[in-house]
Amino acid sequence: MHTIARYRYDMQRSRVYLDSGGSAPLSGRVADALRAGFAEGWADPARLSAESRRARALVDGSREAIADVLGARPELLHFTTSPHDAFARCIAGIHAARRGRHRIVVSAIERDALANAAAFTAPHSVDTVAVDTAGHVSIEGLAAALQSDEVALAAVQHANQELGTVQRLEDVARATQAADVPLLVDATSSIGHIDPPAYWDALVAHPADWGGPAGIGVLALEPHTRWLQAWPDGDDWAPGGISVPLALASAVALQEREEARREQNDRLAALVYRIRATAAQVPGVDVLGDPHERLPHVVTFSCLYVDGEVLLGELDRRGFAVGSGSACVSGTLEPSRVLAAVGALTHGNVRVALHPGVSEDDIERFLTELPDALDVVRKRIGAPHIAS
Repeated sequence: MHTIARYRYDMQRSRVYLDSGGSAPLSGRVADALRAGFAEGWADPARLSAESRRARALVDGSREAIADVLGARPELLHFTTSPHDAFARCIAGIHAARRGRHRIVVSAIERDALANAAAFTAPHSVDTVAVDTAGHVSIEGLAAALQSDEVALAAVQHANQELGTVQRLEDVARATQAADVPLLVDATSSIGHIDPPAYWDALVAHPADWGGPAGIGVLALEPHTRWLQAWPDGDDWAPGGISVPLALASAVALQEREEARREQNDRLAALVYRIRATAAQVPGVDVLGDPHERLPHVVTFSCLYVDGEVLLGELDRRGFAVGSGSACVSGTLEPSRVLAAVGALTHGNVRVALHPGVSEDDIERFLTELPDALDVVRKRIGAPHIAS
């Protein structure tokens, strides 16, 4: 074997991918579904030929499979070009239907994509509800914001992608229903990992987070949720049409996750508990998020006297791919709004998101390397010593 090829092969074998939040590896079964989608679903599903009808059947079957997991009506589940586009169109469409009501209420830890869509749709009319140090939305603050007759909709996520904290949506829904305000739930970090939320008027999900392909989003509406088209093109939710292979692979990935979810959750939650417990013993490290009401596969901790991107680079050099709460999903290096909202350090953060392929040995090796990686980064900048 060529020297460079051998080096790349060995490097690939030794690497551990711990950054699957929003971008999980595709399994062999999902990759096969993608290939089948390209082979059988290449025709335009909107046309009338036999080839198009076959493609449309694949899309319809995929829609039904995902709707079944979400507890949604298949005819009210839509594929979009991305979760970002789903947020933008959902917020704009519901906002347009709520004539005379222009304000939008969001929690302080919503994704940038959702917060930006709300700000674009309702400039200077977005009310932000605070969260506690664990990341739970203030129900009192939400109820107070909803008292205005000008509120068009509210957006509260199911679980936070950085903290792992799961919201108490029953209490949230009780407040929105009392105010007769539609509730948009961001479930882009929770579907495929925990039971789907029981309370929502509109819901957005992200196939790439549950092991599906990137480049597609999922939007579900309840039958009573009113919306109006607030965009120029003729397609309701997916400008340019649906990618049949992406829809099929998304459905297969979700089915695969659901088949083993409870068993995998126990295993991954045990690994996350180990990470939380071990990281908390490292000097200058603060573990974030609710320790109990949380996603089973996500954990974030902040590190004193450390730049997050530098630490990520050091861990990457040692073979570990992790994320950082200091780098937003928009691709900027601005401090995380989420971490600022809960009063945590907005720099020097490590976010770990596990996928089913992560082993106990992988986590053991990561936790063995972490303290030394922190020491190396701190010494590089001349940070003061932190006593144990």
